[in-house]
Amino acid sequence: MLVALGLLMAVSLSCSDDDDSDPTPTPTNDVQLKDNAKVGGKVLTDKNGMTLYFFSKDASGVSTCTGQCLVNWPIYSAGDLAAIKFDTGLDKADFGTITTNGTQQTTYKGWPLYRYKDDVAAGDANGENVGTVWFAAKTDYSIMIASGQLVGNDGKSYKSDYTEGTGDTQFFTDGMGRTLYAFVNDKNNKNNFTKPDFSNDNVWPIYTAELKSLPTGVDKTLFGTIDVFGKKQLTYKGWPLYYFGLDGTTRGATKGVSVPKPGIWPIVNKESPNAPN
Repeated sequence: MLVALGLLMAVSLSCSDDDDSDPTPTPTNDVQLKDNAKVGGKVLTDKNGMTLYFFSKDASGVSTCTGQCLVNWPIYSAGDLAAIKFDTGLDKADFGTITTNGTQQTTYKGWPLYRYKDDVAAGDANGENVGTVWFAAKTDYSIMIASGQLVGNDGKSYKSDYTEGTGDTQFFTDGMGRTLYAFVNDKNNKNNFTKPDFSNDNVWPIYTAELKSLPTGVDKTLFGTIDVFGKKQLTYKGWPLYYFGLDGTTRGATKGVSVPKPGIWPIVNKESPNAPN
């Protein structure tokens, strides 16, 4: 009986140990895409769920954050992109690596990525819209805000009023950092530039993106679309939006501001006036 009782207790203890054992932890991806109610929509995070950010002054694809800025906004490095795991919904081809202060920094669609020192827990987004230049990294920005020196196709530097001089100006780009413009001869929701056969579209291509995510502070109700000979062109405050052909795919390029002279093809930002009727 004693032997039988001992065996019964051993089996019982064995079962108890099995019940208390922790299951194998589910591995997490190195770069994640998480819903964030504070920002609205999905944002990029690191493997611990900490929000990642874009800096509007980095529109060129090079980090301009230095000194104390890097203390407040530590650069993010995912490591070897060939080896890391990406969440569903993320395309590995959208990521890249640059060197900042001798350290590898991960980029997304050309935007260098950062963390924020005041985010202390997964899901925090305390860096959103700080200084109107920091924004949570999203995959689907239709409009982003860039901030930098305007340099025309003539090589001259321009201020926000299109007089010659230096100083940062904020302006809208697409999600890849390509600058968007308006045409001074357009009217409210009326494109007066593009020809019916689109033979001049390579000079000032129309912006045809579907409106998705916007940076905090940019009013979605001020956007619309117009039909341009069968294509849908995005508008802001009634201004049809264009690229400049000679900017090409160069991030943050603003060559169009001097063509054919300053003020004819202005950049677009939150301070742009309403298009005239």
